[in-house]
Amino acid sequence: MAVVAEEQGRGIGDLPEECVSLILSFTSPRDACRSAAVSSAFLAAASSGVVWGRFLPPDCEEILSMLPAPLAFRSKKELYSRLCDSVLISGGRKIFALERATGRKCVTLSARDLTIVWGDSPITGGGRPFSEAAELLNVCWLEIRGKIACRMLSPKTTYVAHLVFKLSVESHGLDYPSQEGSIRAGSRVSSEEVCLHPCTQQRRSSRSNSVVRFRRMLSVRATPPPAAPSAAEKRQVPRARGDGWMEVLIGEFLNDDVDEEEVEVSFTEIRGATGRAACR
Repeated sequence: MAVVAEEQGRGIGDLPEECVSLILSFTSPRDACRSAAVSSAFLAAASSGVVWGRFLPPDCEEILSMLPAPLAFRSKKELYSRLCDSVLISGGRKIFALERATGRKCVTLSARDLTIVWGDSPITGGGRPFSEAAELLNVCWLEIRGKIACRMLSPKTTYVAHLVFKLSVESHGLDYPSQEGSIRAGSRVSSEEVCLHPCTQQRRSSRSNSVVRFRRMLSVRATPPPAAPSAAEKRQVPRARGDGWMEVLIGEFLNDDVDEEEVEVSFTEIRGATGRAACR
């Protein structure tokens, strides 16, 4: 009877640390951190290399090889945290980061990684997130394109792409409905009607910087579909970021992890070409 009582009193905290670590490695980074916070029995297991090695992307070594200098870290958990804070890769032309709660990969393309029609625009000092950015002056046609290999993104993951930019107070010719954002992934194409200048009150006296950022979609659509929106409501308009920049949704796509496949993101005008100081 004493043996039965002892066995009934055992829980997961009584398992060997190696077993607990293996169990936690099949959860998520968020759940592993929560487990360490609620139970002292999980604290050591939740910090083990077994757990955080599984949360790191499979191509982590390749990513680290793209860094301009070796990244210092004492454990796989610390490496995970460093990558969540974002790092420059590919000669400073891209920013790579992990989504902290899930470990999904996010990538930002700099202006030098984009194809810009009327691309003799100067590359100037631009501050965050890159040290330089494209400055567009008096262009009569606006077209920006960027590509990224699917293998650089997390498989079986829905991503959204944003154009990150600033406009000068003199900017004009960018009011609705003069732009379109689109994403092509293999044979699949999605598009969004975009307006960089939905109203004159949104003009800002700041210099322009243009990059395309890929990131995992965080919103979950579980509510009933709303009533059909009007044409003006369906357009994508900019929103302010916490760093003083603006961003506008270009589109979304599911990364099916097709070998050698590229995703192309584009931002173009969809109506007649007129002289404009597009971005400055």
